[in-house]
Amino acid sequence: MSAPELELDCEQGAQAAAYVLGALEPREAEGYREHLRVCAICREEVDELQPAADALPGSSPRIEASAELIERIMGAVRSEAQLLGAAGAQADRPPAARRRWRPVRVAALAAAATMAAGIAVGALVIDSGSSPAPQRVTSALVAGRARGGHAELRQSGTRAELVVSGIPQPPTGKVYQVWLARAGAPPRPTDALFSVTARGRGVVDVPGSLRGVQRLMVTAEPLGGSPHPTSAPIIIATLGPS
Repeated sequence: MSAPELELDCEQGAQAAAYVLGALEPREAEGYREHLRVCAICREEVDELQPAADALPGSSPRIEASAELIERIMGAVRSEAQLLGAAGAQADRPPAARRRWRPVRVAALAAAATMAAGIAVGALVIDSGSSPAPQRVTSALVAGRARGGHAELRQSGTRAELVVSGIPQPPTGKVYQVWLARAGAPPRPTDALFSVTARGRGVVDVPGSLRGVQRLMVTAEPLGGSPHPTSAPIIIATLGPS
């Protein structure tokens, strides 16, 4: 991939800030998660914005809010979203010479500053005082052409994701595919296909339940995935009892 191609925008990149802030409708959020599986540019956007979004609930006092206040805040959010939609996908894009991710990050931080109280209130309403599920992190073995990189499997409740860094991009015409292996059975393919950014970073959701899974593996496969591994694993995560 040439240097100019690395700076190309994705037309869905403007949704990254809304996604990490939880401002997308459920159907839009699900569609964006599907998009993240195949778009390294947007995954990098989300990866860079997520820490700021995660810090928002603790950045302001947790207060009890009225239903009227919550509706007023969400009304403002919806109005801003409609305004941006009417202006077009290029409305908040800078000149091409500037770095692609900066305008999205600035927009996200501006939204964070004005919506921090609303996000805190939303957290109170949604979780009703319940604690988030603890996260379980499993470090993975990185081998072969990816040696020197880092990978870990993060599990929280029923959700799991594989987070990698320092991993080379797949060979031309190939994509990384996630496999799950249970005791006494060959590795089973998943539809978790992903690539990485120019800096070797990537995040992919692991579909289905990990109950009974002993190993998670990643191989380089033809575009579209493969029903059987065609290359040696470059990432192997050994899971403990589930």
